[in-house]
Amino acid sequence: MKFRKSSSSFSATSRRRFLATSTASLGAGVFSDLAGLRAKGAEVSGETDHFFYRLAPADGPWIDTQRGDRAFGYREGKIYLSEDNANTWKHEAEFADAENIQFSSLLKNGRVVFATQRRIFSARADLSEVRELPVLDQDGSEYRRHDLREGEVPGWYFYSLDGRHTFDVEGVGEMLIWGNYCNVRTGPVPSNVYYSVDGGETVKIAYAFGQNPAFQHKDADPSEWVGNPDNPVVCRHIHSVTYNRAENAFYACSGDIDRKIGVGLECHWLRGTYDAAADSWDWNVIVSADANSRFKSGGINCVDGKVYWVADANGPKTIREVYDRGIFRCAPENIPNKEKHERIYPVEYEMAAMTIHGKTIVAPKYGNADPDDCGFLFSPDLGKTWGHYDLKELGDRSGVRVNPPNGEGWWRVQLMEKWVNRGEVLFLKPKAA
Repeated sequence: MKFRKSSSSFSATSRRRFLATSTASLGAGVFSDLAGLRAKGAEVSGETDHFFYRLAPADGPWIDTQRGDRAFGYREGKIYLSEDNANTWKHEAEFADAENIQFSSLLKNGRVVFATQRRIFSARADLSEVRELPVLDQDGSEYRRHDLREGEVPGWYFYSLDGRHTFDVEGVGEMLIWGNYCNVRTGPVPSNVYYSVDGGETVKIAYAFGQNPAFQHKDADPSEWVGNPDNPVVCRHIHSVTYNRAENAFYACSGDIDRKIGVGLECHWLRGTYDAAADSWDWNVIVSADANSRFKSGGINCVDGKVYWVADANGPKTIREVYDRGIFRCAPENIPNKEKHERIYPVEYEMAAMTIHGKTIVAPKYGNADPDDCGFLFSPDLGKTWGHYDLKELGDRSGVRVNPPNGEGWWRVQLMEKWVNRGEVLFLKPKAA
């Protein structure tokens, strides 16, 4: 792998939080009872001018991801797989650590890849086999997670804010790729981009950020630090990873700030290319920025040769500064050039997630910062027209992991309670034009 950092640079601690959990064998976590969190259940439903919405049933599995007619879920020591859009659950299997699952993705070959805080697994389509996957480092050796200290809350090696992780890649076929959002209320975790090109048989590291002194044990010797010691580019965590078919290239962005501790900025945009024959990556940092910048981003999507994203700009600013926020798009080659960006919606507050499918844009708002209780921006035509909705009856929630529509046309959104606890699963169905 090559590390190249461009000269482009632009000038809060992140307030992002996620559920800190741990297995019983690794120490106490703060996981709340799922049935209690989803007590609203399917009684809550409604419609806006643009879409119908409903909560997932409270008495069924937590629906963690969907693809086509399939859905993957879990509840009380079991995992489940549906073949009819989560209406029934044909397959189930015992999995003791089910309620610590933080990531899952359904592959085209039928398998499901899912992960807890520190371990990742693959299961057959009927869940008749579940096995732990090896994670391989960039040199092909086994990637070892750091040793937990006594009482340490395990961090999130695999959790992602994105709702789509599989792409048909030129010269490869289907690739599973994502980056981990981590280092919030847990022990230290390295920030990595992971990928699989063999149908979920192995998971490898595509890019490993460097060792950030701000996210290590305070008394750790540098030899114990997490992160890639050979990479000078550091971050706190990864916000989004996606693929642009038009270029046969990948984009990733990270957060959060310049901590003034001599290691540089943490908000980066990276562009990567993959050599299938050599199974190797070449990554280039194309932009680095401080917190008050549109380059502190999330929800990257590539559509018709354009790159779309939401701005997560926040943090310290002078009294005369304004926050550089909105939903943006531009040609890939113009990403570093703000003058070439088109702001397609003037968002007043920071945002973290967005998914585009066809011409439809679903962008949840960030409840902790936004006056909306459970806000959504919705466009049926790639940003030509918009709807802004606040589903107040759902309470103070932030949407993440927005899955494209299932076989019945319902999008899936994971609602977070103040970015800390999993709240409910929400389904949205766009109305016919």
